[in-house]
Amino acid sequence: MSSNDLMSGVLAPVVTPFAPDLTPDAQRYAKHCRWLQDQNCGLAVFGTNSEANSLSVGERMQLLDMLIDNGLDPKRMMPGTGCCSIVDSVTLTQHALAHGVGGVLMLPPFYYKDVSDEGLYRTFAEIIERVGDDGLRIYLYHFPQMSQVPLGIELVGRLREAFPGIVVGMKDSSGDRGNLEAVLSAFPGFGYFAGNETLLLANMRAGGVGCISATANVNPKAIDGLFQNWQADNADSLQSSLNETRAAVQQFPLVPALKKIISHYAADGEWNRLRPPLVELAEADGNKLIAELDAIGFEMQGIRG
Repeated sequence: MSSNDLMSGVLAPVVTPFAPDLTPDAQRYAKHCRWLQDQNCGLAVFGTNSEANSLSVGERMQLLDMLIDNGLDPKRMMPGTGCCSIVDSVTLTQHALAHGVGGVLMLPPFYYKDVSDEGLYRTFAEIIERVGDDGLRIYLYHFPQMSQVPLGIELVGRLREAFPGIVVGMKDSSGDRGNLEAVLSAFPGFGYFAGNETLLLANMRAGGVGCISATANVNPKAIDGLFQNWQADNADSLQSSLNETRAAVQQFPLVPALKKIISHYAADGEWNRLRPPLVELAEADGNKLIAELDAIGFEMQGIRG
């Protein structure tokens, strides 16, 4: 497998719009995904900020079918397919592979806590063996704050050794720069994505391949600008600018904050709807968020219309 087979760059865990009856709004979803791809942003559909674990297996499959039918590029897609059920993970993974996606992002089974590395290894191994496709490219999803099931470096190494060319990378949403550097030092050439853009420059300098970031939903062009220019003289300045935008957003719960931003800059109030148990931002918080973004000159070009 060559490095050309690996995904890289900036991807967004695409937020999912909902209709008044709380079904996914396919039209708005496709429009947002097209806007993202037009900004050179890949689509990590069905991630944490997609409210993926509030979506059924069937809903995820229908949405992916719809994106393909609308002409969006599957090679720039990394659907989340990791579930608590091995059967569900296999179903979603096989469906994604049938569409020719660039890779899949796979959470560990996250309901049972304090499980052993052996149990996690058997889970991933069983999924890989049942999928039975040499074209499978798995990016492990390490998000211990949310899943409470960390993916340690020894487990990653064992999976890479057992399934070379299949377990090819990771999204690390821990925010731990030490873990980032340790993994890339242990596994040169690993397709390592930082979990948010504040670590994008550090990740690229350590040998990583990009970032998969919530705020890529609203700030994709600027984040891609750093990815494209991480070796430039002004890279640190570009990173500081990204950090300023990220700080304004992440002071609030990310999913409702992202939907508030899209709703405001797209002038489309239908975006400001979440599927319970998540709820929208309080009005005062939403106003504060937009005011702070306006103050730093933030904009989402081309999002209207």
